[in-house]
Amino acid sequence: MNRPPHRPASVLPPSLAPRLLVCAVTVGVLWSAAACSTGDGGSGRTVPASPLAEVSPGASSGTLTVAQAKAALITNADLPSQWSGTSGAATWRDGLLKSKVDASGFGSDKSAAADCQKLLDGLYAEELLGKPKGTKAVTGFDDSDNQAQMHYQVAEYGQSELTGQLAWLATLPQTCAEFTAVDGQGGRQNVQVVSAQLPDEGDARQGLRVTMNGQLDGDPSTLTLDVAAVRVGDSALFLTNGGLNGAESDSTAQAVQQGTPRLRQVLEGKTPAASPTN
Repeated sequence: MNRPPHRPASVLPPSLAPRLLVCAVTVGVLWSAAACSTGDGGSGRTVPASPLAEVSPGASSGTLTVAQAKAALITNADLPSQWSGTSGAATWRDGLLKSKVDASGFGSDKSAAADCQKLLDGLYAEELLGKPKGTKAVTGFDDSDNQAQMHYQVAEYGQSELTGQLAWLATLPQTCAEFTAVDGQGGRQNVQVVSAQLPDEGDARQGLRVTMNGQLDGDPSTLTLDVAAVRVGDSALFLTNGGLNGAESDSTAQAVQQGTPRLRQVLEGKTPAASPTN
């Protein structure tokens, strides 16, 4: 397959000042795999989330405890004012992200096709950094103005594992710059991946912007997702932010700027400052 010319990295602008009162942290497994398309014309409506669960402890003792993982999560008070606690998983998660790469577009390059499938699977399962080997905490937010969602998590993976995964993410704008995926109804999605610059936070970081053009419930749709991963020691924060009306990069940058210091502080045994209030 002929590769398109290199694209300049999209830049996530500096953050805006947070403006909301602090809300209760929503932790646990929020994203139900049973979310289904409901013929809403691609409006990005949500379906109820699965019942909330406690922060997931790791199978073995590690440096990130359950209490620390919960304390490291941001709240919607750390984000611009249009964000609130999530009401459930958006229907586009199953309708668009749950797709299979058309390997024929890669010719004999099976490795590249596998990498692009790993990207889609990781976005859908919220495990683009791999499976945590320690504690994991998850929260989510809805952007009522732009019909977008942010999924945010912190987890312990191990430094060497994170270094490898971040290096792999950095290759995707070349390996998976543009490809075709097929959704569960046979619809074809044109997928594009470019690099995205993140604020200079953490020990290492990688940003991506993923765009999927296709159909949802028979209507033309474009899903845009910001992807951000930031390593702090053996742990990392990971988020996706976007929807059918685009992705607010200011919010992505602000989540990274607010969340990274919180994660570092709890790993150092400190109590992070309260989320900003207006």
